[in-house]
Amino acid sequence: MSKHILERDPSDPRKKEINPLLKLALELGPLVVFFFANTRGEWLAQKFPALAELGGPIFIATGLFMVATAIALAASWLLTRTLPIMPLVSGVVVFIFGALTLYLQDDVFIKMKPTIVNTLFGGVLLGGLLFQKSLLGYVFDSAFKLDADGWRKLTLRWGLFFLFLAIANEVVWRNFSTDTWVAFKVWGIMPITLVFTLSQMPLIMRHSLDETPGK
Repeated sequence: MSKHILERDPSDPRKKEINPLLKLALELGPLVVFFFANTRGEWLAQKFPALAELGGPIFIATGLFMVATAIALAASWLLTRTLPIMPLVSGVVVFIFGALTLYLQDDVFIKMKPTIVNTLFGGVLLGGLLFQKSLLGYVFDSAFKLDADGWRKLTLRWGLFFLFLAIANEVVWRNFSTDTWVAFKVWGIMPITLVFTLSQMPLIMRHSLDETPGK
């Protein structure tokens, strides 16, 4: 058994890589399950009476979200014998807030989960800058190499972006219906994140160590 429970540093040659499409499926799979279960909660309760014991659609979705998250983490472990740091942190929050949601029959807890996770990620990235450290290598898996100034700028931008996502989640769940929040969580966050990621490409190109010196 590997002595490293958490994923290795991206620069470590011993780090095992997962097929990018499979990795994406493991990360997005639980969210898709959550959306489907919330949308078809009543149908699921009829087909599987045991699920009805959890409560309404949002509670059924929460329970299945927890199960799907556990399966995704287990699959990552089986494939690499390590656990990815960011999905693990997110998963721990899912389990804690999901359990509170089901036990207290209050969906506020699961709605606050993205706020907690994004604030945590943003705080870690911005806090790391105080110690002259960038933790983005765990996010991007060394997909590219930047100079020190590039990493600082990109870390700052991602840290602020995570805080923006936390605020956006608070605005949506506090002012709109549960169905609207679920749709935003699944189909809104990903496009916003994709657009933000693409918008960082000019910075990445300018600070890439693969570029010809002097550019």
